[in-house]
Amino acid sequence: MNKYRILIAGGDMRQIYCANRLSQEFETGLTGFDRDSIPYDIGLPIADIGSPVRYDCAVLPVPPIDDAGNIYTPCSSGTLTFHALHELLTENAVIFAGKVTDRLKSALPSHEICDYMLSEELNIKNAVPTAEGAVLLALKELPVTLNGLRVLVAGLGRIGTALVRILQGFGADITAAVHNPRGAAKARLCGIRSVPTRRLGNNYDLVFNTVPKLIFDRNILEKFDSSTLFIDLASKPGGIDFDAAVSLGLKVIWALGLPGKTAPVSSGEFIAEAICSMLAERSEDFE
Repeated sequence: MNKYRILIAGGDMRQIYCANRLSQEFETGLTGFDRDSIPYDIGLPIADIGSPVRYDCAVLPVPPIDDAGNIYTPCSSGTLTFHALHELLTENAVIFAGKVTDRLKSALPSHEICDYMLSEELNIKNAVPTAEGAVLLALKELPVTLNGLRVLVAGLGRIGTALVRILQGFGADITAAVHNPRGAAKARLCGIRSVPTRRLGNNYDLVFNTVPKLIFDRNILEKFDSSTLFIDLASKPGGIDFDAAVSLGLKVIWALGLPGKTAPVSSGEFIAEAICSMLAERSEDFE
């Protein structure tokens, strides 16, 4: 076992599988989970206030904070406060969290905080379960097959590219919405058409957005038929004007956190692997 003691604090099922993967190399505990939410074959200890064990690292979820200002604990019937977390940590414990904000830094001012969602390795790996989850969602929502369906993908980053590859396997008719010649060139490399966002029209049955800035404003949305399904995969603030979409009678799904919903085992292990890499880098820095 490595010297670090790691506490997984809150989150959805992927955090439990993250803990299970980390336990192969580190002494690992859980807090912020009801016992019946933990699979029977994962026998990790539950850390409670008063426990004699103090942890050198804590792993918080994505997002780390709920609306009430406590740690996000969807798998717990109780509340996990930052004070309670602090009581389980050593004085110099390092915090790993996804999508770190100033609010989180203010809640844990005496601890170093590292954002594992800045890991390029993790984001590349997460693109696949996100894309697979998005396609699964579309299959559930649409009354028709993806084969031959007119699909628009906005953004050809990691997730957009993974989406295109999956949709090509279904035989979808895919177009990429692009902003510049670089985007058009990427579309050609993927073997699909492209169209500038300013020229979008009523030619699509399904739209995926992967760009975390407003792309589909009211002026753009007005060009689409009411039967078009929109799935926004972008993190906040998203890329679709939801109020405008509702007023226009368009169906929009903001599909956040798909890796944790559709592939929690893989997604949890990806987070664990990113944390292992970050801890290894820290160890090298102090050698």
